[in-house]
Amino acid sequence: MITRSLIELVFSAASMERWNDHPHPATFTELGKQAHKMIMAWVIARYEGEERGRDIDWTALIEGGIFEFLHRVVLTDIKPPVFHKLMQDPGQREKLNSWVADRLAPDLEGLSPDFAARFRAYLLHDGDLSLERKSLRAAHYLATKWEFDFIYHWSSTKSMFGIEQTRGEISRQINEHRDLRAVDEMLAARELPDRDMGLWGFVSLVGQLGFQKRWAQTPRIPQTSVLGHLLFVAVLAYFISMETGACPRRKYNNFFGGLLHDLPEVLTRDIVSPVKNSVEGLDDLIKAYEKQAMEERILPLLPEGWRQEIRYFTENEFRNKICPKGVDVPALLDGDIREEQNRDELNPLDGRIIEACDKLAAYIEASHSIRLGLAPQALADGKRNLYSRFGRSVISGFPMGQLFDYFW
Repeated sequence: MITRSLIELVFSAASMERWNDHPHPATFTELGKQAHKMIMAWVIARYEGEERGRDIDWTALIEGGIFEFLHRVVLTDIKPPVFHKLMQDPGQREKLNSWVADRLAPDLEGLSPDFAARFRAYLLHDGDLSLERKSLRAAHYLATKWEFDFIYHWSSTKSMFGIEQTRGEISRQINEHRDLRAVDEMLAARELPDRDMGLWGFVSLVGQLGFQKRWAQTPRIPQTSVLGHLLFVAVLAYFISMETGACPRRKYNNFFGGLLHDLPEVLTRDIVSPVKNSVEGLDDLIKAYEKQAMEERILPLLPEGWRQEIRYFTENEFRNKICPKGVDVPALLDGDIREEQNRDELNPLDGRIIEACDKLAAYIEASHSIRLGLAPQALADGKRNLYSRFGRSVISGFPMGQLFDYFW
C-alpha cells in the first residue's frame, strides 16, 4: 500500500528551491524541474523510437525517472557540484546510493517489494547506459539548461563567481548527448530566429507552466506551480496503477496522461473550479477554447504522428477510455476498466484515477498549508469539498479515500 511518508516525500520537492545561491527572476523548484525533465525524456525517447526505429522500454524510462527523482529528493541538502563530484567516485557513489536505497526501503517495499528491488538495482547499476537512462540524463541537463538561461541573464555581468564555469559544464554535458537526434535538433533550434517552433518550442512552452501558480488568488505554503503539480499527479497515478495490476500500456498512459493532462493551461492559465462552475456553460466554453488553442498553437510544434496521443491525454482527461490501434475516436467508459480491457492492445487509460490524483494533490496542498498556519477560508472550503467527493471513494478496486484520510 502507498504510505503517507512516501507521498509526503514526493510532495516535499515542491518546497525545494533550486538556484537559491544565484539571483533569479522566478522560483524554480525540484518538483517543477523533475516534471520538465520527464516531459523532455518523453520527447527524446519517442523521437529515437519513431524517427530512428529504436526500441524503447517505457516502463524502464518511467521508473528510471521516478528512481532518479526520489534519489535526488533524499539527497537534496547536497549542493549539485558536490553531489556530482561524489557520484564520480565509484566507492562514494556506491555507499551513498546504498544508503538512499536503505532509507527508502520501508516505503517502497510497502508499495511493492519488486519495485523496491528495482530501485536498489537501478541505483547500484555500474554498467553501460541504456537508451532509457541516456534519454533521462540528456533530459536532466536540458531541463537544467532551460532554467540556467534565466539565471545567466541575471548574472551576465559576470559578477557571480563561477557562473561561466557552471555555464560551460552544463553545455559540455549536453553536447555529450547530441547523438540523440532530438537533443541535436533542439539545440540547433535554440539558435534559430524561429526558435519557438518544433520540439524546442514545445518543451520551452511546457516549461512556462513552472511560472504559473496554483490557487493563484489564495495565499498558501508552499506556492506550488502547475508544472510541479503535473509530476505529483503522474507519480501518484503510476503508484496506484501498480497497486491495481495495470498492464504496461495502461501504466504508461496513466503516467503520461497525468503528466500532460493540464497542458492546455499553458495557454489558458489555471482557472479554479469555483470560477469554472460559477456561470452555467462556462466550463464547456473553456474546454472548447482549450481544444482550439491546442490545435492551433501546441500540436503544430510536434510531429504529426504524436498529436493524437496528446489529444488522448488532454481531451476528456478524467474519463476512463480505451482506443485500440487504428481507431481514431476513443471509447469513453462509464465504469472502471474491466479485467478483459486491461490489455496493451486496447490502450486503456484510467481518467478517473488521474482525476482522483489531481484532486488528492489539491487536497494535500490545502491540508499542508492549513497545518503550517496559513489557512484562508478558500483552503478550508476546498479541503472540505474535496473530501466530501473522494473521502470514501474506491476506484478500480483501490481505496482512494484512504489516501485522503492520511491528510485529514
